[in-house]
Amino acid sequence: MISLPGLNLTSAPPELLSDPQSTLTRTQDLSANTEYRFEVAFTRSLTIRLLSGTAEFFGTELAPSSAYTFQGTKGAIYTWHGCRLEIVGEAESEYTAEETQMMSYANAHFALESLREKSLHTGDIGPRVLVVGTENAGKTSVVKILTSYAVKFGRQPVIVNLDPRQGMLSVPGSFSAAAFSSIVDIEDGWGSSPISGPSPVPVKMPLVYHYGLANPEEGKLFRPLVTRMALAVTSRLEEDRASRQAGFIIDTPGAISQGKAGVYENIEHIISEFSVNVLFVLGSERLYSDLTRKYSNRIPEESVSVIRLDKSGGCVHRDETYMKQFRQAQIRAYFFGQAGDNALGPNSQMVDFDDLSIFKIIEASSEHNSSFRPGGGGDDDDAYSSGIEIYEKVTPSSMIQNSLLAITTASVNDGQEVIRDSSVRGYIYVADVDDLKKKVKLLSPQPGHTPPNAMVLGSFPEDIPGLVG
Repeated sequence: MISLPGLNLTSAPPELLSDPQSTLTRTQDLSANTEYRFEVAFTRSLTIRLLSGTAEFFGTELAPSSAYTFQGTKGAIYTWHGCRLEIVGEAESEYTAEETQMMSYANAHFALESLREKSLHTGDIGPRVLVVGTENAGKTSVVKILTSYAVKFGRQPVIVNLDPRQGMLSVPGSFSAAAFSSIVDIEDGWGSSPISGPSPVPVKMPLVYHYGLANPEEGKLFRPLVTRMALAVTSRLEEDRASRQAGFIIDTPGAISQGKAGVYENIEHIISEFSVNVLFVLGSERLYSDLTRKYSNRIPEESVSVIRLDKSGGCVHRDETYMKQFRQAQIRAYFFGQAGDNALGPNSQMVDFDDLSIFKIIEASSEHNSSFRPGGGGDDDDAYSSGIEIYEKVTPSSMIQNSLLAITTASVNDGQEVIRDSSVRGYIYVADVDDLKKKVKLLSPQPGHTPPNAMVLGSFPEDIPGLVG
């Protein structure tokens, strides 16, 4: 357990540390083409070991006899040829499923591989994949599986996360992209970034933009940041031959798949900006029908293959209580690392109010959305410079206590569009605010002075009062 003088910081909240862990041990035999599905609470852990045979967790193979510990996880372990598992701990739910969609996901991978082989001869970017679908349709799981299989084949795909409700190599509330050349971490999801502590899997170097809102349909920030991310990713592919051939895979939030009268403006914007040519649709026949109708008659140079993938029977509803716990666990890991040998000791410091330049995101109203739409009625510069304020500068106060601040690469004197389009250097946590002394206590994953850059405060993720014990 980590403890820092004066802050009483711990690597886990008291309720997690005091919870007794069940030592129930049993074995589970899986026949070929079946999977063991489980749900484990955040207050308990489940340890799984592969005793014999072969098995994989969302496409990543389990090493024989290695112990994998899961906490706050809803997952599935699949076997192509049969295996025996040793399971220690108590799950909220567990069962063996004989009907899975793994064969269709594997076929999707081989279809992408054929496009990668084709790009080797043409010099074009490999498959440019977008995964869309309703909430809890298993989009992120499919992205992980396709990523893991691509890495097994020696590829280095770029993975883009446009879902602010869950972070990828960053905290929730952000968009991120990273090239994957090593296996996807089984216990830690997407793996570790350089400031997340030691890891047996090589760390990734993500590009991060701060979104700071829960709803991607608000329009003021989503599409401009998609455009910025698309520019950054395509620029990377121009310079990286391995990733250029492997292409990229984009994960998206379920909210953009709701549509309005068959119109899916955010999906269409992503397809346009990233020049998507493969569109996987999960969990909605109507969405598949609408998108097929829209993209079926395009010219060959702009063709988009719309492919329906069935939703896995293992997909479960993740209610807001679970998602909030999930976000807090991700943020806690960002500052404290993982329990055990991979724990971190975050740095605390006191700064004056005048040392912080905080820009708070202005919540968009519906009537403003249409006037801030890239490509809507003029060139991109006109669309991005619509005159609508994106941020308001705020003075530190107790209102920002327990919140996250995104430290951007922008200067405090830069324009609002520059701040919006700037990548994130990292995040700091506001542990305490002294209004009388005009001092702020900050928690940072790394030591050193807080940069004088522009900092962005959003409304999402929500405040985390329990991060500092």
